[in-house]
Amino acid sequence: MPRMVFVERDGSRHEVEAQAGLSVLEIAHEHNIDLEGACEGSLACATCHVIVDPAWADKLTSPTDDEEDMLDLAFGLEKTSRLGCQIIMTDELDGLVVHLPKAG
Repeated sequence: MPRMVFVERDGSRHEVEAQAGLSVLEIAHEHNIDLEGACEGSLACATCHVIVDPAWADKLTSPTDDEEDMLDLAFGLEKTSRLGCQIIMTDELDGLVVHLPKAG
């Protein structure tokens, strides 16, 4: 099973099993990572905003226009910001690293 790493706001790292086919948001909730997801992954908010480690950013599919519109609402936006509900885990993403924004 693929694995991924969540880097918490305080810098602590949590490596977790990440079932292929689940979103980063679903994986976070499965492992009690503090990633809100107020709209439950329906692409109607930006509360699952994560910052993808730059080494992984080019390995992801490009964000849709709808995702980019929602990201405009996110606090602490960075070049590699994405919505966790829109990143779907695959075997190719084994080792993916995402950071939780410092504030938000």
